Amino acid sequence: MFNKKKKRVIAYLHTHWDREWYREFEIFRLRLLRVFDNVLDMLEHEKIPSFYFDGQVVALLDYLEMRPEKEQLIRNLVAKKKLYIGPFYCLVDEFLTDAICFSKNLEIGMKIAREFGCNDFIGYLADTFGHSINVPIILKDYGIDKAVVWRGAGDLPSEFIFNGVNTVNLIRGYFNDIFASDKTLADKSQFIKKELDKIAERSKKVLLMPIGADHLGIPTDINEQIEQINACLDDYQIELGSIFDYFKAVKFKSNFDDELRDNEKTFILPGTYSTRTKLKQLNTECSYKLDLANKLQFNFGNQYTNVIEYAYKLLLKNQAHDSICGCSTDLVHEENITRYHKVLEIANGIIEEIRFAQGNNISVSFKYPEKQKLIEVERTVPEKGTQIIAKRQGFATELLTDQYKIPVTEDYTTLYTLLKEIHPQQEESDIYVSDSVLGNSYIKIEIEDGQINLYDGASCHEDFIKFVRYKDNGDTYNFGPVKDDKGEYAKILSSHMIMQGPLRGAIRIETSFFGVLVWLNKQSKLLNFKILWSNLLSDKLWQVQFRLYNDIYVVHSEDMNTLISREFDPEYNIRENLPAQKGMEAMTNTAPMQRFAWTNGFGVITKGLNEYEVYKNNFSITLLRSIGIISNPDNPARTTPAGPPIKVKGAQQFGENSAEFAIGFFDVEDWANYVEEIYPQTIIL
Repeated sequence: MFNKKKKRVIAYLHTHWDREWYREFEIFRLRLLRVFDNVLDMLEHEKIPSFYFDGQVVALLDYLEMRPEKEQLIRNLVAKKKLYIGPFYCLVDEFLTDAICFSKNLEIGMKIAREFGCNDFIGYLADTFGHSINVPIILKDYGIDKAVVWRGAGDLPSEFIFNGVNTVNLIRGYFNDIFASDKTLADKSQFIKKELDKIAERSKKVLLMPIGADHLGIPTDINEQIEQINACLDDYQIELGSIFDYFKAVKFKSNFDDELRDNEKTFILPGTYSTRTKLKQLNTECSYKLDLANKLQFNFGNQYTNVIEYAYKLLLKNQAHDSICGCSTDLVHEENITRYHKVLEIANGIIEEIRFAQGNNISVSFKYPEKQKLIEVERTVPEKGTQIIAKRQGFATELLTDQYKIPVTEDYTTLYTLLKEIHPQQEESDIYVSDSVLGNSYIKIEIEDGQINLYDGASCHEDFIKFVRYKDNGDTYNFGPVKDDKGEYAKILSSHMIMQGPLRGAIRIETSFFGVLVWLNKQSKLLNFKILWSNLLSDKLWQVQFRLYNDIYVVHSEDMNTLISREFDPEYNIRENLPAQKGMEAMTNTAPMQRFAWTNGFGVITKGLNEYEVYKNNFSITLLRSIGIISNPDNPARTTPAGPPIKVKGAQQFGENSAEFAIGFFDVEDWANYVEEIYPQTIIL
């Protein structure tokens, strides 16, 4: 019987399931079989009231692939509201996933959960590394009016309204393995009392306490333990229930309408935005190409609907926070790379099959067609009015796509990449190029006296672009700066013209770090950059820095395909604010972006470079961060480990690397048009 003199504590049983992390997927799945066998047995024999399966269905599907005989039992438990599954397909990172993928995650996850009979959903985001302001909006689009968060919530109360959604803040996190430990009853009671005291500071009459942790089963004597601990607690009484019980028991009044990235109380692990850059680059390309293929097939009969869903499942598995964030073992990320290539094979294959089926002569525009001026196409023969920008040896896609033809040796030929005007203009080309100058009517870059100068109309931005690398004593979770490190800046050695044509001009800048290809299209306000280099250095942070006229106080960047703004203190320097107290994570002037960031009239569009930094009037984009350990116990920016100290040579990213971005001066309101130029929504069929 409940003691009215004590505060009510609703405890829910759960496990947080990373499919892959410090061990590989198949190894974790073997553990999943043991853990979930245990859970199902306890639910079936009514030893526990309910179990929350981490807000994602992918782990359930992983289980059933090996235990198909358990499906009917699972359906029965879901129907009785003893087992809660969904709404997500996979627990993806919120800042490295765009709105299209995040929505697909809910669409696919809820469809599967409903097929199993579940209709009770919470946007359960207990371990993602901070929370996007746009996530509640997407949850509401799918009829979900509840959410659970932890990292980044700072001093917010245990229940608040997050951008319109009733949200529970797990004050002490989801990780609570004390019941599974071998500590004495007295030690357990003392620990739980301290935890509940801290939760109570930001709660009212009813408290919520998770019981569970990463990949953890339920102790078979959980009921006896709770009964014994309740007898030791003077102020609290724990009862096993569900998160839904807590939502019914409390009221939501406080409003919070900003993103959750406060790391004063919890780690948000911001170094993951730049760890293993190749993952981010492939993720961005896959997200864009798969969306394009889906839109295209929608226009031509929806023949590939099941294939598209299969590809999204592959992509979403890679967007799980320990996967896309790059903080897992090398073998895990090798499998991620394979999945990404599978997604690209499907997306490009669908586009080519539809192009072949439609006779190679139709243009389809999905967005901003009036802004789309140039597009790249591949042909076996150069076409009139186009400009050749590259060529390679291979088979024409028409031969590869035609089911009645098999390419033979004689068909292996030269393929030309052509730059083509979608709506040919009568005006003459405005491109001009020499060994040291590249420009058009809107923008110009000039290499002079070892500096890179930029001209925006009549305005000259001297020494505007610099390349720099810093020492990094961190890990896959956090950049670890060296206190007095001023950085090593690349020297500009030379430049020369490599392309001159009516639609595009290009130069190559040689630096002491690497070569930089710069190109500019006719009538475009965007300068495009591509860097290819072989990295031989370990423990380094590489950046491109843009020196603006004024200090930077506000940055607008893309988040879930919309624009958000963040405020900064331009004088803040992480090297002067490294934490000394245990359990702290240094605040940074870095932040996540998806494809676009803008400040002080200047915009950057990247291909999978997801981190920017502000310092005084310098706006920097991270090109590469090379480190060699998952969690460094001596990381100066984070004074408590965030994972196991496993060596990961792959995170050093030795060997060939690339970085692509475009820059320009324009009004922020036009940002989508400029992103469109780099990520065209026009298909030439």
